[in-house]
Amino acid sequence: DSDLFLLNGRTLWASEEGWLVFDITATSNHWVVNPRHNLGLQLSVEIWMDGQSINPKLAGLIGRQGNQNNQSFMVAFFMAMAVHLRSICSTGGKQHSQNCSKPPKNQEVLRVTNVAENSSSDQRQACKKHVLYVSFRDLGWQDWIIAPEGYAAYYCEEESTFPLNSYMNATNHAIVQTLVHFINLDTVPKPCCTPTQLNAISVLYFNDSSNVILKKYRNMVVQACGCH
Repeated sequence: DSDLFLLNGRTLWASEEGWLVFDITATSNHWVVNPRHNLGLQLSVEIWMDGQSINPKLAGLIGRQGNQNNQSFMVAFFMAMAVHLRSICSTGGKQHSQNCSKPPKNQEVLRVTNVAENSSSDQRQACKKHVLYVSFRDLGWQDWIIAPEGYAAYYCEEESTFPLNSYMNATNHAIVQTLVHFINLDTVPKPCCTPTQLNAISVLYFNDSSNVILKKYRNMVVQACGCH
């Protein structure tokens, strides 16, 4: 009888095959903060044309009865606010376990960021594509470019912060660099949000001999962004 709200969804063709990746960061963070309110996750499959619900097994999803290598799983990275060291302290010749008021030498209490900070609201600031329209007239190129008058170039911006979810298109190097950044905040920077896929545009223009030329310019439009 609980109220359900959509976390993530995918639109698929019947011929597709492979892993499905869903972002459940908001729920995992909620479980960490409120472990008693862990009500689980519900997966549903609907036909796109009429919205009719069907059995996920009939749709081809492999459940618990399938091959072990194809079992669904959740990947999470948890960080405690503080790691409390429990040391063996000696009193009157007898050793017993207790929380010592002062940690022994060469031992440090590790303090890192709370996992709740990586909430779904933070993910809104994740690396993504933004709108950028380039007008050739604004650039002063209208005298030699015939068409188009401009084009949607787009650009990449925002943070490449942990966790680097699947939609961030992060490289393995970026994932490792992010982890090292948590350890050495002042020496290792975060990965950069850059274009990972670029498309071409066709431009009709006058060359130096006043001939009309149609040329395709590569890598002009940002198609996708990612963390590198």
